[in-house]
Amino acid sequence: MRVCTLASGSSGNSLYIETESTKVLIDAGISMKQIKLRLETIGVELSDIDAVITTHEHSDHTHAIKRLNIPTYVASATTHLWKDTVNQLEEFESDTAFAIKDLLVTPFSIPHDALDPVGFSIECSNNIKIGIVTDIGSVTSLVKERLKGSNILLIEFNHDSDILLYSHYPWDLKQRIKGRLGHLSNTQAAELLNELFHEGLKHVILGHLSQVNNRPELAFQSASKIVKKNGAESEVSVSVAPRKTVGEVLQI
Repeated sequence: MRVCTLASGSSGNSLYIETESTKVLIDAGISMKQIKLRLETIGVELSDIDAVITTHEHSDHTHAIKRLNIPTYVASATTHLWKDTVNQLEEFESDTAFAIKDLLVTPFSIPHDALDPVGFSIECSNNIKIGIVTDIGSVTSLVKERLKGSNILLIEFNHDSDILLYSHYPWDLKQRIKGRLGHLSNTQAAELLNELFHEGLKHVILGHLSQVNNRPELAFQSASKIVKKNGAESEVSVSVAPRKTVGEVLQI
């Protein structure tokens, strides 16, 4: 299996997942041209992609889905937004698993200010599990249960609380970001990572960092402390997903 981010952050998000028989994107929040170019840097053609699976309807996760012309999976609560503009539209329901070739995809509800936002637990036939939560304002018992046992985790490390407090953002936007339906801070994300830690965890991707309210080195430090706390510095890699370039290609 290969996994890498194509983009991550408020300007666009997309994650690439590949097995021996399947290639999918989680979100397509950048232009079709950029998706094509970034896939080519890792030796993949856009025509090779079997499906796009969306976490929620916000444009930084769905920008290109009207043009891709490949099977596109959206939460049923958002189908009305796309039914006249997206070809090969497929629906899914939260907490109902569905298969794409050798991938078993389980969407689960997460707290965020969207119609029906979800995270994903994705398992492949060789028992590798990927857990994905971006754009999540708070951590629920369901989130922890669905992410449990993941070998690869993509977790939102959106903001540093102190930087957000003193940033130029208006107060109402700050309240939205740190609210229950907003985005996770480095501290909240690190606490989640600590709860999910187990001996089968191999890779942690820090995603959706705010360009204004965070620093890659701060997010990295927060996650690395958890890895060190669990005595797994040599077993678990930590990488920060770049905003506008392909991230580290992980193989497992």
